[in-house]
Amino acid sequence: MVRMIMHGCNGKMGQVITKLCQEDDKIEIVAGVDPYAGIDNKYPVFQSIQECEVEADVIVDFASAQAVDALLEYCSARKIPLVLCTTGLSEEQNAKVEETARQTAVLKSANMSLGINMMMDLLQRMAKILAPAGFDMEIVEKHHNQKVDAPSGTALALADALNGAFDNAYQYQYDRTKERKKREKYEIGIQAVRGGSIVGEHEVIFAGPDEVIEIKHTAYSKAVFGKGAVEAAKFLAGKSAGKYDMKDVVAEQI
Repeated sequence: MVRMIMHGCNGKMGQVITKLCQEDDKIEIVAGVDPYAGIDNKYPVFQSIQECEVEADVIVDFASAQAVDALLEYCSARKIPLVLCTTGLSEEQNAKVEETARQTAVLKSANMSLGINMMMDLLQRMAKILAPAGFDMEIVEKHHNQKVDAPSGTALALADALNGAFDNAYQYQYDRTKERKKREKYEIGIQAVRGGSIVGEHEVIFAGPDEVIEIKHTAYSKAVFGKGAVEAAKFLAGKSAGKYDMKDVVAEQI
């Protein structure tokens, strides 16, 4: 049985994962961390990670970027593996993630969905064929009106997958309203839409001469991310120090 700490347990994703773990006999949440105490969970909840003294095999994080620094310090000091799902991290925080991975196992993914991670692999293979044939590559992502970061971490990960096919030769264009000029050949446009209660939608467009190919992923519920996070926690428990991502989880299950 994997013992897990849920960091951000009283948030929407924290509660989704709490319910998933209650139905899974291979993992249990032994403690939660959240400054909001208005939800009655079946495990003890601490207002900060520093207060938590409960023994655990892994921590799953779905909190906020502001809470990441303390979490990384905690995991590094205690050598507890971390599934880091919070997006919108600064360059300094991403550097700290790398430092932490030298002390303990860290799995960082912009999106925990199995479908998105398979989509990244497909996009990279498509880009190698289509871009040299004159296809432009564009990304449109849509999320609910409460999402803070834009573009989404997943949109950036999709762009990185496309760009990785060409040794990162492409530049990212986030807002074309700032400059009135024709589209550059070596650019990937990324557009963000925020509205309503959209869980998550990512569309990659390959626009070529006389034809267009669209690859799209739609999440209808946060459960798809929660299921991926739970599987990632099972995978990471007991792993040695190092950097992991959802591709490693998927590879182990194949």
